[in-house]
Amino acid sequence: MRAFVQAALEESGDVLVTQAASGFEALRILPRESFDAVVVDINMPDINGLELVAFMRRNEAHLRTPIILISTEAGERDQARGLAIGANAFLSKPFTADALRALVAELCPKAEG
Repeated sequence: MRAFVQAALEESGDVLVTQAASGFEALRILPRESFDAVVVDINMPDINGLELVAFMRRNEAHLRTPIILISTEAGERDQARGLAIGANAFLSKPFTADALRALVAELCPKAEG
C-alpha cells in the first residue's frame, strides 16, 4: 500500500513522498521535516493511524497539516472517529490513484504566482 501511495503521488513529478513503515517510525520522522500533507493508514504496526492523527493534532507544528486517513475498515464509525480526532479526509481501500491525487490536490492547492 505504501508503494502504491508513493507511486500515485510521485507520478506527476512535483511531489516528494517520505514513507514510514510503522506509526513509531512516523513519530520519529515528523519532527525532522515539514510536510504539505500526510497519508495515514489506520492499521499500522506499533502505533495505529488513529493514535498518530491524535498525536499530530496535539502538536503545534502539525495542527494545520492536512491528514488523509485510509483504511480497509470503511464503516461509518471508523470514518467518523478518524474525522473527529482531526483527519481532514478519509479514503476507503481499495481506492484509485486518481482519487488519492484529487484529494491531495484539494487539500494542498498549489500557490499561484
